[in-house]
Amino acid sequence: MNSQQAGVENATPIFKAGSTPKRYTVTSALPYANGPVHIGHLAGVYVPADIYVRYLRSRGRDVIFIGGSDEHGVPITIKALKQNTTPQAIVDHYHTLIKDSFEKFGISFDIYSRTSSKMHEATASAFFKELYDKGCFIEKTSMQYYDTEQHQFLADRYITGTCPHCHSEGAYGDQCEKCGSALSPDELIDPKSTISGSTPVKKETKHWYLPLDRYEDFLKKWILEGHRDDWRPNVYGQCKSWIDLGLQPRAVTRDLDWGVPLPLPDTKGKVLYVWFDAPIGYISATKELLPEDWEKYWKDDQTKLVHFIGKDNIVFHCIIFPCMLKAEGSYLLPDNVPANEFLNLEGDKISTSRNWAIWLHEYLEDFPGKQDVLRYVLTANAPETKDNDFTWKDFQARNNNELLAVFGNFVNRTVVLTHKYFEGKVPSVSETAYTEADKECLREMCAFPDRIADSLEHYRFREGLNELMNLARLGNKYLTDNEPWKVFKTDPERVKVVLNISLQIAAHLAVLCEPFLPFTAEKLCRILNTEKSGWDAAEKEELLQGGHLLNPAEFLFEKIEDEVIQKQLDKLAAIKEANKKNAKPNYEPQKEAVSFEDFGKMDLRVAEITAAEKVAKTKKLLKLTLNTGIDTRTVVSGIAEYYKPEEVVGRKVCLLANLAPRDFKGIESHGMILMSENPDGTLCFVEPAKDAVVGMQIR
Repeated sequence: MNSQQAGVENATPIFKAGSTPKRYTVTSALPYANGPVHIGHLAGVYVPADIYVRYLRSRGRDVIFIGGSDEHGVPITIKALKQNTTPQAIVDHYHTLIKDSFEKFGISFDIYSRTSSKMHEATASAFFKELYDKGCFIEKTSMQYYDTEQHQFLADRYITGTCPHCHSEGAYGDQCEKCGSALSPDELIDPKSTISGSTPVKKETKHWYLPLDRYEDFLKKWILEGHRDDWRPNVYGQCKSWIDLGLQPRAVTRDLDWGVPLPLPDTKGKVLYVWFDAPIGYISATKELLPEDWEKYWKDDQTKLVHFIGKDNIVFHCIIFPCMLKAEGSYLLPDNVPANEFLNLEGDKISTSRNWAIWLHEYLEDFPGKQDVLRYVLTANAPETKDNDFTWKDFQARNNNELLAVFGNFVNRTVVLTHKYFEGKVPSVSETAYTEADKECLREMCAFPDRIADSLEHYRFREGLNELMNLARLGNKYLTDNEPWKVFKTDPERVKVVLNISLQIAAHLAVLCEPFLPFTAEKLCRILNTEKSGWDAAEKEELLQGGHLLNPAEFLFEKIEDEVIQKQLDKLAAIKEANKKNAKPNYEPQKEAVSFEDFGKMDLRVAEITAAEKVAKTKKLLKLTLNTGIDTRTVVSGIAEYYKPEEVVGRKVCLLANLAPRDFKGIESHGMILMSENPDGTLCFVEPAKDAVVGMQIR
């Protein structure tokens, strides 16, 4: 086998989909240790991963849950430079903060490691050396940017400039955060070093590349043929797009001082690129956890490997890392990569640079004891198939109207009534006392474990949570319909049946809610005076025996008042205002010159808005009625995020009157309102003077 073929034909073990695995290896994306964890991370990766793992443990499955901090890469070194400290100090601080936040929030890792550990350096170095010795890399010498003042090569994030696509300043050498375009440093206009601010020069350097193009046939067979039906459409679609466009070699090394040193002679100042070493962190963490038995979780084809990630990590976990594993030859390939979409916050994209986020460690301080409320809301609103939006009002409503009013209310009423009528003991009943409606309720109760399990086995966590709440709704309705508080005086035997069945439902909730709401499950077990039970127990009809003594009732959930939510909204409003003040103007370059005749074709007029309303099922559109002096017309404008309908009525505006009509959501729009955009993205009217006459042309 020559070096062009090396690694491609290795017999990489693959778990056979459809078979029953002996064990599971579950990983969650390694959070970058240059900042805290926010709700977008939780909704995209860590809450669904934890639900899945807790469910598997409840079924008695052999599973390990691997997590850790990604502690290499340029953003960490840049942060260290800005704070006049060392990269190690940065990662030490944030690794501790992230790990502590996860523990308090109930993310149940078997190990939470870090990529700055000695174990990881040894594992990543050995992995690279194995592929190097097999001839799996290609070496290329190229010209790369070099900072002559700092005497170092500049990795992608050490270079900024003007984006060639949207012309925004401050784009990085790998991506423009304004328009989202992927870039290379050579594409930047007027590049500058982020370290010294100087203009870099080109200098020759050598790097090692993983030739992804050699693995296209393998990826087509493994992903496009093998996982067409079981991977989420967003994951499969992104992989297909990458493969169809044709894969290119990717550099696996960088000229940096921070990272895993390149394990080759005469390569001082070179490290493994972070996208190469970070996923190996899953393996090194497993070695740390199980030094004697780690291989069976990574190399046995009866092990099921599942990666939980956000959509921005799909290419790394579905194409690049699998190609690395395929090249090595002895590691498992992932059976599934259930990536979520993004979660927005109050209608705006979460942004760490703008501090537009809800940080986990701050939530835990502001809402002590309410971990499960956030877990519930993030799961109920999970961005499984499309981007979703977190709002504090929805958070409050789901707590008050669902967790408190349905789940908590049912359990509390059942336990309180049992103490009131039967001294806190589960009433004993005989089967002959059951009505057909009672039997149907019990049959329905016993169907929920399989329903929820099917959802979780197929990574439909939002659906599984809804089924759990349907069980709580079943109990709430059954108790309300039978009204034991009215029946007790005339038929106490009937009340025994009603409360027995209600308590059985509560006991089933204690078992089935644990993957989703672990703190609630623990509290409910304490109230019911039971030990934690495995999932299979919920398949039984009777979990509580007659005569079993309950503990006193406790509230599972508390009402969240308006002032608590307003405090959070005020905090976000202050952040938005600060961003607005600190935003720097982004001056677009002048467009190509047009002739006076071309300008003369535009009919610009003063108009007045006489009516306005929101366009149904949209966030951005307002339907405006305009008096143009020559007619009354409808214009649809994308300003609803910045102006309420009542705020725009009576305004004089500048109107492009002869713009060709266009359909918006079934409404024909005749013209365009002129707006200017502020540095923070908000829009402002371009308004004529107060004494401007409606209908007059703007020349």
